[in-house]
Amino acid sequence: MKIRPVILSGGSGTRLWPVSRRRHPKQFAELYGQHSLLVATLNMLDKFDTLLPFTVVAQNDHKFFVLDAIQQAHLDAASVLLEPCGRNTAAAALSAALAEKEDGVLHLLLPSDHVIKDQSAFYAAIQCAAAAAKNQKIALFGIKPDYPETGYGYIQPGQATKWASVETIQSFKEKPTLEIAKKLVDEGALWNSGIFLYDPSALIDDAEVIAPQQVDLCREALRCASIDLGCRELGGEAYTKLQDISFDCLFMENTKRGVVVPCAMGWSDAGSWQSLWQIEPKDEDGNVIQGAAATLDVHNSYIRTDGPVVGVIGLDDITVVATVDAVLVAPRSRSQDVKKLVTLLEKNKHAVALDHRRVMRPWGFYEGVAKGDRFQVKHIVVNPNQTLSLQMHHHRAEHWIVVVGTALVECDDRTKKIFENESVFIPKGSRHRLSNPGKVPLHLVEVQSGEYLGEDDIVRFSDKYGRAARVERASVARVEPVFAEATADEPEVKRA
Repeated sequence: MKIRPVILSGGSGTRLWPVSRRRHPKQFAELYGQHSLLVATLNMLDKFDTLLPFTVVAQNDHKFFVLDAIQQAHLDAASVLLEPCGRNTAAAALSAALAEKEDGVLHLLLPSDHVIKDQSAFYAAIQCAAAAAKNQKIALFGIKPDYPETGYGYIQPGQATKWASVETIQSFKEKPTLEIAKKLVDEGALWNSGIFLYDPSALIDDAEVIAPQQVDLCREALRCASIDLGCRELGGEAYTKLQDISFDCLFMENTKRGVVVPCAMGWSDAGSWQSLWQIEPKDEDGNVIQGAAATLDVHNSYIRTDGPVVGVIGLDDITVVATVDAVLVAPRSRSQDVKKLVTLLEKNKHAVALDHRRVMRPWGFYEGVAKGDRFQVKHIVVNPNQTLSLQMHHHRAEHWIVVVGTALVECDDRTKKIFENESVFIPKGSRHRLSNPGKVPLHLVEVQSGEYLGEDDIVRFSDKYGRAARVERASVARVEPVFAEATADEPEVKRA
């Protein structure tokens, strides 16, 4: 039996705001344990030495997050399939089935952002599901519920099959009310985990009957795919025409191949603050507390801070989550409504709905420190042996001060190493590039000044990460770069 995991990494995780943001969703955040949810999933699967190398399906915007996660998990043979836009789980699964179909190889389709505590039970469930999948069934992993949850879909199992621990599916129930959820739990219904095992040829055969246009578009997207940094980028013209529909709705509600494997494996979708409260260890008052927080007469609450010290007094059953730039306070029972709050933030054009103050880049990250009229200050970290693009700004000048490490700075036709407590001035209109030639992360303070400081005032001339040039704005007069108080022989470096 050969099984290839297909890991879906395309969700937005808006119910976990403010830690999860549109441009840095929950699968790349450290929400449970010491790693991001994607890295934790890769590490878990890597322990099952009988599995084939993984395939990760993600959006193109998240390419560098995925590559970084694969590197953190020390995986050499994983492949990456990149979607030009999100089209839900059916399109992702079908694209992977067409791209990775091999005789005798099953696909284990699973999200990148779920938590599975009992990995032995998970592996045992895989063995049970494989017996059915080898016989052209599509096996869904159904979780025996611990409590009535309104944020999950439910499966009502039917009759036993000839395969041990595998049952038919009687019906699906999508995210019921609390009253109906209680009734479903009492009747023996299972949570829908969103984890499936199947022969990709069986999935393609079903798709040819259920949604033939979806198959044609996926094939066209694969035919027009390009390769970048080892990733296969699906053709955008065809992929954008695909129906935005889930695997469950397109396949499981229409197929005659569906079966369910009931299992108890310590599973959670880690999809809301309520679900994280359920799976985290609690103190004697029933609280989950992470970060610098102080509580007085607080019970059964989830309190997390990645930024300021948080104090809470006299409250029960609440969620408090603080980052450096946003705070969420809500009844724990209303965790599902966080998604509505994010929609409202987006409607009102609040940047905190999209990005963290710390913005990740393939070379490292930057974060805002201060901003005013015609200036802003950033903290920039460049990882060892990484380099920014060769670029130019029309509307701003920059002053870089190195605080840790060594910077290699190119500015027009000059190149210079800048050491700790030294600085360099980058005038408007100059072609420049910043690199870290050292073995430790480079930290510098960047002071920008000018009439326009937006991130779209950038023209890229070359970029090792393949990022396209941005829109040029009106040109301005250029000033000679100042590496320092120049001498006749060689430019000296300013001391900050």
